[in-house]
Amino acid sequence: MSGRRVRVVEAGRMPYHRALGWQRALAQARIDGRLEEDLLLLLEHPPVVTLGRTAQGAHVLRPEGVDVVEVERGGAVTFHGPGQLVGYPIFDLRGRPYRQDLHWYLRTLEDALVVALAELGIPAERRAGFTGVWTGGKRKIASIGVHVKQWVTWHGFALNVTTDLSQFERIVPCGIEGVEMTSVERERGKGKGETELWDEAVVAVMRGFERAFDVEITSQESSCWRCETC
Repeated sequence: MSGRRVRVVEAGRMPYHRALGWQRALAQARIDGRLEEDLLLLLEHPPVVTLGRTAQGAHVLRPEGVDVVEVERGGAVTFHGPGQLVGYPIFDLRGRPYRQDLHWYLRTLEDALVVALAELGIPAERRAGFTGVWTGGKRKIASIGVHVKQWVTWHGFALNVTTDLSQFERIVPCGIEGVEMTSVERERGKGKGETELWDEAVVAVMRGFERAFDVEITSQESSCWRCETC
């Protein structure tokens, strides 16, 4: 292990606009040297549709009843909602074991989620020509869209754990016509309660990041920490 540490902050359910402002503030603090460690924010959002830089109007089919937010991340359109584990890495890629290479960063995010899903008993893989993580060769279980400024990252991934998959009918997910979205719950069946499955997914994601990025994970669950940092 490289000795690089990443602090995980479990932030619970947070409105998207608030989380976006939080990420931007933390990323700028990391760029300026006021934040001395890398962070991985883990949370979930109330229902919202977000549009990345390659999104098109035709990708939003049924916007009624949810906020639609344009953001600076890469990728097209996605849905966030309860039961979806969203991760926002605030990583400074300028130091080891990282690389100043966006392609490397995206592939390593995918690797972290593939490892996490294996721990959850779900075989997962990349799909040639697409960003994100898939299972069964065609079902998409995690979406990825990132932004990098001066080699500091924000935005990140969305892993469907117990997500209401019918909500993806509002959009053309990731701008991919005919894509089938799935979740940890769907792939494994409803053998466990939502809270237990969520907690299991959080632990698996942390382990996935440790292995894929070669870092040491430390965890903190504190709303007070969030207020002090911003």
